[in-house]
Amino acid sequence: MSRYQLCGTIAAVALLATSAFAQELPQHNSLGYAVAWKQTAAEYRALYHQGFNIAKMHLEAALENQKEGDKPLAIVSDLDDTLVHPLEYWGRLIQDDEEFFNDPLWDSWIPTNGMVPTPGSKEFLDFAAANGVEIFYVTSRNQGEPTWQFAKENILAMGFPLSDDANLTVLTDTSNKETRQDEILQDYDVVAFLGDSLNDFRRKYYIKGDVSGRIAAMEEDKDKYGSEYILFPNPTDGHWIAAIFGESEPPASDENRQRLMEAATSTAWDGE
Repeated sequence: MSRYQLCGTIAAVALLATSAFAQELPQHNSLGYAVAWKQTAAEYRALYHQGFNIAKMHLEAALENQKEGDKPLAIVSDLDDTLVHPLEYWGRLIQDDEEFFNDPLWDSWIPTNGMVPTPGSKEFLDFAAANGVEIFYVTSRNQGEPTWQFAKENILAMGFPLSDDANLTVLTDTSNKETRQDEILQDYDVVAFLGDSLNDFRRKYYIKGDVSGRIAAMEEDKDKYGSEYILFPNPTDGHWIAAIFGESEPPASDENRQRLMEAATSTAWDGE
């Protein structure tokens, strides 16, 4: 075999190997870009620092203005994708070529304490605790009987302050956090609510199958964002998905892929 024939053979083999590898990779995954952004983007992390910086400024002002006889100050926060990043879970989902949320995988992953603190979260919570501000964690999860204990272990594994077990509320049969939030508001001056979904703030935003209606409900409270409500980014899951599909965790189906495509092209240039 001549040198030119050998080079040609090597090139052909390399091309075939590349083509075979490409065929093994998923050709399209609706979560791919969103998860890649969460895993790598400096902008993603910057938005968390920005949110906690804003929350700290409001907390500093509240501490300075607090007078004797006022209600004690508090922070109320969601947990997943607000204070902790479940990046390992999302990475595994993409590895398995899953296109939508996978409950069994999530439930088996939660006890591993594999999440990491979101950028700025621990510093903010430590500042609040050091200044006598109560921190209430209100989350919605369901891993069966040990759900609450799993959540507590997650919090402690992150090194987050937890002054009392009563400061952790885990809702297993509903995502409605408003009842617990109102109970806290009776006894505390809540400086800010922290969340990655509008439903982390008030139940009025829990609107299924109506994108424009949910946007309109948010616009009614636009002055509260950045003050009373501190919102963090989450492009992979949440109640914004329920506004499109009618449920927060739609199954991977051709029908749902089509609905996702329709949502992504709800406005599109016609070329003219």
